[in-house]
Amino acid sequence: MDRVIATVIGIVVAVGVSAIVFVGANKLFDLAPRRWSIFSTLIGGASSLAIFGLLWGNRLIDQPVTVTAIATVVGALTGYALSRTSDQNAHLAIGAVAGVLLGVLAGASIKPQWRPGIDAIALVLSVVLFLAVGVGIRSLRNTNSNMLRPVLLWGSIGWIIGAFLYPDLGTGTVAWTVIASVFAGGLLGGWVGTFPLPDQMMKRDIAVGSRKFIFLIPALAFISMTLVIPLIRTIWLSLLTGLPKELTWTGLSNYVDIVTDPTIIDFSDWTDVFTSRLFIGGIVVLIIGLVVARISGKRTGERLGLNGGSLAAISAGFILVAFAVFASVRGTISNNLWWIFAVTIFSTGAGLAIAVMSDRSKGENVAKSFIFMPMAISFVGAGIIWRFMFVARPPTKDQTGVLNAIWVKIGVWSNSTTATTVIVIILSLIILGLIYIAFRGRQAGNISVAAGSVVIALPLVWIIYKFLGPGLGGYEVFEGEVFAKPILFLTESPFNNFWMMVVLIWIQTGFAMVILSAAIKGVPADLLEAASIDGATESQKFWRITVPQIGPTIGVVVTTLIVTVLKVFDIPKVMTNGNFDTQVLANEMWQRAFTELDFGLGSALAAIIFFAVVPVMWRNIRQMQDQRAST
Repeated sequence: MDRVIATVIGIVVAVGVSAIVFVGANKLFDLAPRRWSIFSTLIGGASSLAIFGLLWGNRLIDQPVTVTAIATVVGALTGYALSRTSDQNAHLAIGAVAGVLLGVLAGASIKPQWRPGIDAIALVLSVVLFLAVGVGIRSLRNTNSNMLRPVLLWGSIGWIIGAFLYPDLGTGTVAWTVIASVFAGGLLGGWVGTFPLPDQMMKRDIAVGSRKFIFLIPALAFISMTLVIPLIRTIWLSLLTGLPKELTWTGLSNYVDIVTDPTIIDFSDWTDVFTSRLFIGGIVVLIIGLVVARISGKRTGERLGLNGGSLAAISAGFILVAFAVFASVRGTISNNLWWIFAVTIFSTGAGLAIAVMSDRSKGENVAKSFIFMPMAISFVGAGIIWRFMFVARPPTKDQTGVLNAIWVKIGVWSNSTTATTVIVIILSLIILGLIYIAFRGRQAGNISVAAGSVVIALPLVWIIYKFLGPGLGGYEVFEGEVFAKPILFLTESPFNNFWMMVVLIWIQTGFAMVILSAAIKGVPADLLEAASIDGATESQKFWRITVPQIGPTIGVVVTTLIVTVLKVFDIPKVMTNGNFDTQVLANEMWQRAFTELDFGLGSALAAIIFFAVVPVMWRNIRQMQDQRAST
């Protein structure tokens, strides 16, 4: 109860303070056209309070209460003085003097462990570099503003970085710290003093223009503190190496280590791709799909007639070939790419298939609710659930994992003459039915149906062969006795990666289904009716009308899934903790940074994840903007 009360109090205080600050900021800028002196005084005091408040909050200064109070008074008096004179030289002098005073105050109060040493070369180079940047920006903008203004601003930034951020801290003297602070304060104060006293029109513009900043600054500050600043810090850490307190600059060495580490990317067995049964089978299915597409294309006057049957075969062949590649090229990056490929393809495909089949059917809402339900489960919870599904017990014990219990039961049937006979008869009847469908499809000129039936029949033929020949299922014979042989779903590499992907596919299929179902319902009915009148089949209407209409939505779903998969961490962490060759980038980053305390390499891995997500997010945003503009 104490924690609940403390949480409620914290929420109330945060909301109250935010409201006071928001209303106060609006009232403050309302003073600009009517009470410029008061406005300028308050702005000066608030600016000094903010700067020294940051020093206080980061525990950089001694006697923070007194120092901050004095700085606030100096800032307020400076603001009042600037509001009482229109002479530009007086403005410059007032700003510079106030900056010097605040610099003396800050430099004298900085704690010894934060006093910077002297690095003259770095200081000069920093000032020259930022001055060049400032002058260059002014030249590009083709502005006629006072050259002194960018010189003072960019010179002060260069001075602060060269004097305070680059040298070693804790090695400087009080005198040098004060001198460095005085120069920084004087330059910034002089920059403030270059702004002239505004006329009445400019004061009104300040009052009106401030509204956008009042609304934007809190959000931008929050994003900066939670995203931008940590991102910059992470990228900086990725260029360092060593223990947390002994980090040293190494440039891009962490990134070089990533691409040369065999545990992260390993091409040593890439030649195994071409001898893999997956690769050979994928090529066969791919060729069948292309042949069907070519035959269908001849009938329609196209080079390739892409329809349901041909696309299904081509897609299946492509997936098998891709799995063969991912199973041979190992490492963390390969695992991540495999996750992206499998989860995106299967989730989007299954979601689209369910959305199409359930569209306007009886019980649609109930079915979709059950399929969407896994979205309500956390990744950690889903990982635990599926661990129980995949669990493999020793062969001498009963299997409690659902999948292994089924697999072992199939092995028992495979060693039973009666069960084998029944299963073979059932499968043979199914194959005969598929052959009949293929024959009728060939007679009707529908090559895709004929080829699809043949492709579906092939695995059934293989199953009959396994039952009649070497056997199928989870068993092994030892000294004439049959023992259960479960599948080690989570420990046998490399396909233990795919069994973990099934968890995320199970979760994300509902997401894809809901989004795509809404898009399908938005397809104009008059287009479908016109196609029916023209004699188009359901398959043609789907591939030629529905899919192009929902193409942008499919793109959004795909990019959203890619971003989700790139950041996947919970499922591998819960199910294998990255062991058994199942490591992914996010888990690798956690392992290197927080277990091995190699913050440099961990930050480099985090930066790679970020740089991989950015183009996908950019594409997603652009696609949504284009879609909104077209409507």
